[in-house]
Amino acid sequence: MMIAEVSKKYELTQDTLRYYERIGLIPNVNRNKSGIRDYTDEDCKWISFVKCMRNAGLQIEVLTKYLDLFQQGKSTHDERKGLLVKQRDLLAKKIEEMQETLERLNYKIENYDQRLMAKELELLNQGNSDTDIK
Repeated sequence: MMIAEVSKKYELTQDTLRYYERIGLIPNVNRNKSGIRDYTDEDCKWISFVKCMRNAGLQIEVLTKYLDLFQQGKSTHDERKGLLVKQRDLLAKKIEEMQETLERLNYKIENYDQRLMAKELELLNQGNSDTDIK
């Protein structure tokens, strides 16, 4: 699959794909006789993994460390797992914070009209009480 197709499929710019390859997040992609990148299914699996992890908030440095460890083989199993567990815990905390924010927004939205109308009524009453005095 050519870079334009991969770019479209994974909604990543071609520059991002080249960058990921250059820094080692995607193993070196094979090239055809003309020197054009030709992505394999295995390359696409890496792209999918990297995109998923980036969407989860993993920093490039963490991903490069993970992939470096992965390439070192089985001896790094525990270290890789530890890295993923730590990132999962960070993501879970972020999700919890975002859930609290969502609940607060929902509360404000649900009560917005009622509060706005009460405020408008209050302002109207203040205006009317001045005219009543005169």
